[in-house]
Amino acid sequence: MAISFGTDGWRAVISDEFTFENVRRVAQAIAEVLLEKRAADRPGRPDELPLAVVGFDTRFLSDRYAAAVSEVLAANGLRVALAQADAPTPAISFAIPTLGAVGGIMITASHNPPRYNGIKLKSAFGGSAPVSDTRRVEERLTHNLAAGREPARMELEEAKAKGLVTRFDPFPAYAAHLRRLVDLEAIGRARLRIVVDAMYGAGRGYLRDLLAEAGAEVVEIRGEMNPGFNGIHPEPIARHLGPLLKMVPEGGFHLGLATVGDADRIGAVGPTGRFIDPHCIMTLALRYLVEIRQGHGAVVKTVSTTQMLNRLAVRYGLPLHETPVGFNYIGDLMLANDVLLGGEESGGITIKGHIPEGDGVLMGLLLAEIVARYGQSPEALLTGIMNEIGQFHYARNDFKVRPFDKKSLVSSLVALAPKQLAGIPLATINTRDGVKYLLEDDSWLLIRPSGTEPVLRVYAEAHTPETVQALLTEGRALADAAGV
Repeated sequence: MAISFGTDGWRAVISDEFTFENVRRVAQAIAEVLLEKRAADRPGRPDELPLAVVGFDTRFLSDRYAAAVSEVLAANGLRVALAQADAPTPAISFAIPTLGAVGGIMITASHNPPRYNGIKLKSAFGGSAPVSDTRRVEERLTHNLAAGREPARMELEEAKAKGLVTRFDPFPAYAAHLRRLVDLEAIGRARLRIVVDAMYGAGRGYLRDLLAEAGAEVVEIRGEMNPGFNGIHPEPIARHLGPLLKMVPEGGFHLGLATVGDADRIGAVGPTGRFIDPHCIMTLALRYLVEIRQGHGAVVKTVSTTQMLNRLAVRYGLPLHETPVGFNYIGDLMLANDVLLGGEESGGITIKGHIPEGDGVLMGLLLAEIVARYGQSPEALLTGIMNEIGQFHYARNDFKVRPFDKKSLVSSLVALAPKQLAGIPLATINTRDGVKYLLEDDSWLLIRPSGTEPVLRVYAEAHTPETVQALLTEGRALADAAGV
């Protein structure tokens, strides 16, 4: 068994590698790391037992896995605040600093297929744990296995009776915080009609209730409990949003909003039925935060995210940072810098004033506010922006692959780099995460392996759809030539 944490936690197939036995082993290693960090932060202070927050999504057995994790943490001398029901990752993350916890664990596999489950480790500030912490968890896990050490365990009812495990509702504090970040009154004044697609995930009820509170007319679809997600892939991208893409234009709605399985990512649909991808959502948000809210600060994006943000950052005179894929990298920069907007291609986005954590609920509310304040559809707003900074189109292809060496892939792709792609001269090569070929006209091609599943991703952005497809074709050919 080789359990390792990827770009956003440990994920594995349920009943294969993701078993109660392995979950308890990982929880034991996490408990030891949290206690180590607590001792380092407060040497010589034997005050009350440290607190950890545990949450879970709607996946098969997630609530039971969360209970198992809580039993291990309690047996190791941690107090546990265990969510009383499934909840979004950002709501659990926000609870960590709010409750003064040393860290947290979220049981979720986010956008992965239903057969997967996973564990996300969160730091005391609410964002994803740094790589140094997850590596330490892996080391402790390996040490415990080699020593034959079994996880400590206290039955949940006993832990509750001793006051070591308490149940809590993360919604009230989280909702109060979002009300300070978003102008709900503006949404209400615009009398927006919105469809919310929960994709059977943990965002169910959260976004719907806050929009209804604002005064919008809201219909939620796929919000019932279905641990297998009714067979769908709970990722809010166009090919998984058939019902939303159909319902918004046919029903005359102003907006459709979809959240990933644990609601830390967002996708949207405009009134024409056009899918509004995260690149466009971030572009709309940056323009709004600067031009309407008069915001200031850096822009942080992952290597797979649109060049539209680069062009707007230049226009507004804002610093821009590009990171590897994974919100933990964005979070690190947000902790150290004044950041106005941080986000990634997959839909994890946040803004200044919030925890350094992708939040689909927050960004759904903000997109509704943007539409309300401008009085225009997302499509019309995007047309206006692209008329100013240039046309951009994007697509991504995913290919299932056998395990391979990432360093060898990068070396091969750099060696195979052509002088031009799709007839456009190559400007620079970025090997920060996979290999990104940036072209002279700001088009780009990125080839990188997923950090959470056995998939090779090929991304492209260009000024015409035809060029995007040409880049994707050349990207697949390059990957084949590199031996993937």
